[in-house]
Amino acid sequence: MSHIILGITGSIAAYKACDIANELTKEGHSVKVIMTKAGAEFVTPLTFMTLTKNRVYTDVFDNQDPGNVEHIALAKEADLFVVAPASADFMAKAAAGIADDMLTTALLAYRDKPVLICPAMNTNMYENPLTQRNIGILKDIGFGFVEPKEAYLACGTVGRGALAGVDDILERIHVLVR
Repeated sequence: MSHIILGITGSIAAYKACDIANELTKEGHSVKVIMTKAGAEFVTPLTFMTLTKNRVYTDVFDNQDPGNVEHIALAKEADLFVVAPASADFMAKAAAGIADDMLTTALLAYRDKPVLICPAMNTNMYENPLTQRNIGILKDIGFGFVEPKEAYLACGTVGRGALAGVDDILERIHVLVR
């Protein structure tokens, strides 16, 4: 059994993270979900708490155990850090080393273990040179990626930016936690 952090950011694809969390939990992994404020606008923390049987983390200042610095404890415990869906905003913060929420703070505390990023956004956002630069920075420091697919997007256009298939993401996770 592996300890997996599953980060959820602001993307309509957040609903697919429910399937990822559910599958990993059924397989016996301990899944701790960290949601950004925007991610929690798409799917509620209660959904992930019910699926994983674990507390969902949304606020770095909502530390429920005064003897435990939660973002540090989560990072130490985890064997794998997955962000699915990963928004352009999250990737920009991660590439710049900005830690202004529970997800980015935990990511900075997580070291020397695998990180898997699964982007999901509008095609123009994904193909923007700034986003591509940030992806390049994250790849250069060793983050793994499951690239988005081309599909009909929520904005009504067809293009690259849709979250990769849940099965493709799970396949990559299985390779990293064996």
